[in-house]
Amino acid sequence: MAGAARPMNDHSLIIGLESRLLNAWPSFDYQAYDGWILRLANGYSKRANSATPFLPNASLDEELIDYMVARFVEANVRPTFRLNGLQTADVDERLKMRGFRDIEPTHVLVVPIKTGDCEVDPEITLEPHASKRWVREAAEAYGGDKADDATLMQIVSRIRPKAAFATLNLDEKPVAWGLGVVERGYVGLYDIVVLPDLRGIGLGRRVVASLMAWGCQEGAHSAYLQVREENEVALSLYKTVGFETAYRYTHRVMPGRSA
Repeated sequence: MAGAARPMNDHSLIIGLESRLLNAWPSFDYQAYDGWILRLANGYSKRANSATPFLPNASLDEELIDYMVARFVEANVRPTFRLNGLQTADVDERLKMRGFRDIEPTHVLVVPIKTGDCEVDPEITLEPHASKRWVREAAEAYGGDKADDATLMQIVSRIRPKAAFATLNLDEKPVAWGLGVVERGYVGLYDIVVLPDLRGIGLGRRVVASLMAWGCQEGAHSAYLQVREENEVALSLYKTVGFETAYRYTHRVMPGRSA
């Protein structure tokens, strides 16, 4: 049924979206270990700096945990396992017993794109490649640990599927940004950010709608994005647009400094 949430155990859906996510948000280093992909990108964002299962029933034993932890430590990145439901049932408990903390549960949301809903907001500009200005302004709007525009530029410049870098201008001033990446019928929405003093008035929603419209123009039938469970305002906003949870993932991180 169009718009209905997919079953949480739909491994094909998870693998399909996870592979698109991997291509849409590239890391600098990829390592494969028995159904797991370990990704490293100088610590910028957990999704690009974690070990994630990519095969159904991917398991972990103590030796493999030790080996992957050592790879994280070598890269000066906190050891992080991103658990998306493909792993065996004992993995979470095994990491918990090792002292890994459970943080930042996140929903992957999906919505069908309505046929003919392909009109981009006239006040939003779309660029096919990341400009230094887009990266600088988006990073500044994010702030905190995502204010590293140099690393952000390295990540987005590695995107190989067709992309659109959106900027919403009000009175010729940039106020909101977003990234769309289209691949095999889906448009992924990333880095949706609004100037802090202008949040809550619908600007982010306009960016989301325009990136979905661009995806429609590029042949996408559905859109997906990720939002932390604690971000109830964003979750509520996306649900009003029609997004529903396809699956959920969480992180198990080693406490303290990794190196």
